[in-house]
Amino acid sequence: MIARINPFSALEGLSRRRFLVGSGAILSATAVALMAGRPALAAAQAGKQDDTESDVRILNTALGAELEAIAAYAVGAGSGLLQKPALDLALQFQGHHKEHADALAKTVRKLGGTPAEARERYVFPTDKLKSQADVLGFAAGLERGAVSAYLGAVPLFHGRELASAAASILGDEAMHWAILRQTLGQDPVPAAFMS
Repeated sequence: MIARINPFSALEGLSRRRFLVGSGAILSATAVALMAGRPALAAAQAGKQDDTESDVRILNTALGAELEAIAAYAVGAGSGLLQKPALDLALQFQGHHKEHADALAKTVRKLGGTPAEARERYVFPTDKLKSQADVLGFAAGLERGAVSAYLGAVPLFHGRELASAAASILGDEAMHWAILRQTLGQDPVPAAFMS
């Protein structure tokens, strides 16, 4: 069995100083710099706060997508249309999304933000899901969308640790997509590059 690695584990060891920068204590550092007549330092401190706020927004967007994926897999698993081993696969992938969501929420909190929450209700095209292939195709589409979303998000992070962790999740989403495509009898890796 392959050991599961939390891609955000590197963030567990954030120094107290780095944590305080992300938690809002940066405002007092900016104020102190301004009062000391150091506008350049104040601007740099404010820039760090803006970077942290931007990273929190990106993380919360990813968290929202993970929560939606958890709900989608619950709908698929509860549909009665999935048979073993596809049902087991869906539940395993749902578990991965739960782990992603937990790590993202914990990181948002560590950076001083408030994690996004699951919606009360998601709208999925359940009227179009009539067979196992329909459910797997729907899941594959969600996973493909997740790959694209993480691919777009990775370069936007200001912290390398966050970009690296998001890239790790991107890899997991890409594997989900490939496995679902293979389960559907499709080419699991239809192109050399993702776009």
